[in-house]
Amino acid sequence: MRIRPCSPIAFGDLPSRLRVFAAAGSRVTQRLLLLYLHIPFCHRVCPYCSFYKHTPGGTPIGAFIEALATEARARIRQPVRTVYLGGGTPSMLSPRHLERLFSALREMIDFSKLDEVTLEANPATFDAEKARLFRDLGVTRVSLGIQSFTPHVLESLGREHSAEQATESVAILREAGMPQVNIDLMFSIPGQSESDWERTLRHAVSLEPDHISAYNLTYEEDTAFFESLRRGEIRENEDTDARFFHLADAYLTSVGFDHYETSNYAKPGRHSSHNQGYWRGEDYLGLGPSAVSTLGDTRTKNLADTAGYITRVQSLGHALDDSETLDAEARRIERIALGLRTAAGIPLPLLGAEARQRAASLAAEGLARITDDGQLILAGQGRALVDPIAADLI
Repeated sequence: MRIRPCSPIAFGDLPSRLRVFAAAGSRVTQRLLLLYLHIPFCHRVCPYCSFYKHTPGGTPIGAFIEALATEARARIRQPVRTVYLGGGTPSMLSPRHLERLFSALREMIDFSKLDEVTLEANPATFDAEKARLFRDLGVTRVSLGIQSFTPHVLESLGREHSAEQATESVAILREAGMPQVNIDLMFSIPGQSESDWERTLRHAVSLEPDHISAYNLTYEEDTAFFESLRRGEIRENEDTDARFFHLADAYLTSVGFDHYETSNYAKPGRHSSHNQGYWRGEDYLGLGPSAVSTLGDTRTKNLADTAGYITRVQSLGHALDDSETLDAEARRIERIALGLRTAAGIPLPLLGAEARQRAASLAAEGLARITDDGQLILAGQGRALVDPIAADLI
């Protein structure tokens, strides 16, 4: 599961619901904000990706950047703690467009006070000069969507970069002085063997990244892979998923990475501050088409159409398309679902009486542990079963 505000937790014409947003903003003015910007453009649409994205086509990217800047001016109303540019492929933006976007953000944000500025990047979309620009603009962390270092697996995934380009991209970022580099990897891909996965993990570690994200491929609606699954051309296998998961867990922790969230591993002190904010339930503001925001007890979602987003922002200053109020029970459920994914776990008081009994059973079976201060933390085989365990406890 990729925790980003363009699709963090699924939920369901704002007739002037901007007033709802304003009310939420007034309640949380003093809280530090996680800021997410969704850049929907990709050179090629990958068959597994369910995030809102498209090729540039006839979209005027300059107009999109101006709309993003306009939305930022209208909606950033509290101090920002982290910035994350995701997509899509933010790194495919031209230097001119990147400079314009960051210039606009600096009108509202003091970058010297930020914990982290992350940019998602495809290895095929930047060279040494562009990597230096990332750093000059204030990016402190690049998340590389590599997915695999095995050629036939990259081909299955529809990736446009080669294994050699992926390797070189890490060196380019290091030479540019990028403080932190994350490598995104994926497992349980059709045609991927355990030896393929092990070689990819070992090669990734040899590049000395600060952080590795290892995601289990999930089959999401509106993707080519989902249609292949529906037709019976490929199949899911939970046992295979578990073997790949535990292979990564055993190897990466043995070489010094903290397994601090179900899909995330980091060298000590290199955890993603932005993503940790999601898992802790902090406020986040999402800008761009399809982006989701949660401010206090109000969750809003932007229009998932880039042309429509530009038009709406130009006329209204925002592109809000849906809104809901989160009650205490909805918040509790999210805290359980997200908290169980982390090494910190969840406080037992979040659970009802029956669920606490089930938690005790999980601990007795070695699938979890309960700390002296009352935290429930998944352990052993339980870490690979986080979704069904969370569903059972909720």
